Amino acid sequence: METNRQKKMGALLQEDLVDILQGQVRKNGISNLIISVSKVSVTTDLSIAKVYLSIFPVDKGAELLKAIQSNAPLIKHDLAQRVKNQLRKVPNLSFYIDDSLDYIEKIDTALKGEENPIENRELLIRRKKK
Repeated sequence: METNRQKKMGALLQEDLVDILQGQVRKNGISNLIISVSKVSVTTDLSIAKVYLSIFPVDKGAELLKAIQSNAPLIKHDLAQRVKNQLRKVPNLSFYIDDSLDYIEKIDTALKGEENPIENRELLIRRKKK
């Protein structure tokens, strides 16, 4: 359970990270690429921030994640310059791919397809009676 302080800090970091990452994409003239920060989770001691990224198109995700991870110190520096009046110390950033949209899509296709467990009860795993 996140505290209010963690939630506020996560929201602040998320807003500024979106500006930084999308600004870098525009500045480098990269077209057909969308990076969004879907969630930022901050640890209880406020030392580490897990940043979940949604990248479109998905096939460039792993390559782009490696580039972002290698530039994490520069991103942290830019972030520190933006939030220097609100935070004493900027947490270390850990970047991850957010695959929740892919997961939702798989569930959707499973429900629409032949393997719908709601319509075909034999696909459900039988519970053992104890």
